[in-house]
Amino acid sequence: MRHAVYSEFERDLAPELDAIRAQGLHRVLREIGSPQSAHVRIGRRDFINFSANDYLGLANHPRVRAAAIRAIQCYGVGAGASRLICGSLSPHQRLEEDLAEYKDTPAALTFSSGYATALGAITALLGRDDIIVIDKLVHACIVDAARLSGAQLRVYRHNDLNHLEAILQWAAKTGAPARANTRPRVLVVTESVFSMDGDIAPLREIVGLKHRYGAWLMVDEAHATGLYGEHRRGLVDEFSLSPEVEIQMGTLGKALGSCGGYICGARALIDLLINRARSFIFSTAPLPAHAAAARAAIRIVRSRLGERLSHRLWQRVHEVRQGLGNTRFECPPGHSPILPLIVGPEQAALRAALELRRHGIHLPAIRYPSVARNRARLRLTLSAAHSPGDIRQLLTVLAGLAAFNAQRQPRGARRSTLDPQPSTLRASTG
Repeated sequence: MRHAVYSEFERDLAPELDAIRAQGLHRVLREIGSPQSAHVRIGRRDFINFSANDYLGLANHPRVRAAAIRAIQCYGVGAGASRLICGSLSPHQRLEEDLAEYKDTPAALTFSSGYATALGAITALLGRDDIIVIDKLVHACIVDAARLSGAQLRVYRHNDLNHLEAILQWAAKTGAPARANTRPRVLVVTESVFSMDGDIAPLREIVGLKHRYGAWLMVDEAHATGLYGEHRRGLVDEFSLSPEVEIQMGTLGKALGSCGGYICGARALIDLLINRARSFIFSTAPLPAHAAAARAAIRIVRSRLGERLSHRLWQRVHEVRQGLGNTRFECPPGHSPILPLIVGPEQAALRAALELRRHGIHLPAIRYPSVARNRARLRLTLSAAHSPGDIRQLLTVLAGLAAFNAQRQPRGARRSTLDPQPSTLRASTG
């Protein structure tokens, strides 16, 4: 009887799955049988990994691992409850103190994930009488949080300051008082380094606009923390804007190599989130091992070792950008370890990714809804853990892939230079 119910349920879902496959958008989970690193094992094969956000190679660093192990020995595996019940363990408290000092803010609060961070913070600060203004390319968690908050949502064209100013002018004039003797709250949200394109927000100019029109600013530093500025705090610090940004958001799972998310800012902001952020209040506390690992990573980032790792990462970025000139692959200009190789059609991106896998390169195709339709890409990300040999192999494969495609194109054909179209390829579900 149980199987009959499942069978009928699956028949109802089948058309939707078929539609996803037909659009080249079907995904599957790939089991990684090794630690996260520049080299990973998938199935029975080893690959060079050019798809992770482990920018400094700290996810498997001995000091970070050792800190997590010590935390398990001292505090066990699970936190046992939400932070407000009895789950606020010493590693959580110490991590928040370290984050506030690292980010040069009065206080900090950690969440179980970056997604939960955005949902908790935005919905705690805004309601239906308020206005939220977001860059068109911000992460999905910010879009979802904006919708969930009930605030009026306005989207400005990517990094378009004129469009942002027009919206802020409208917001300054619109709306009935949201609270007694106050106007609606207006919150502008942007990423500092955009996750799919690797480009950088004009933060100084955005700060100027938010001051001019009386808005708040929230900056997601997920892909900047650990990489930019003299102290590797992020772009907000590199541009000397920390006192000008009301809400600094980020994750612990990228350059810091651990797991979770955080908000840094004023003490009153953190106190409000502790009392109003539902994704914080109603979630079991993060694992103490994750908090201890993140603390160890922050110490490394702030040390001479962190300086060396950062230098090595930027050297690898330079090597790849220089080497791409010898291929037919193009990458938009920018200064980040995220290098998007735009393909276009989803099926073409899948074929390119599959051909790269055949040559031992793990670089999955990024497709809708992560990016716009027909803007599929190979999102190449670099790490300090990559060796010069890894870079040479990547560039050799990319050059061969583009050359192979050029040889196969019939005279007069106009196909993307990133579409290999080899006869041996089959449709991938990756």
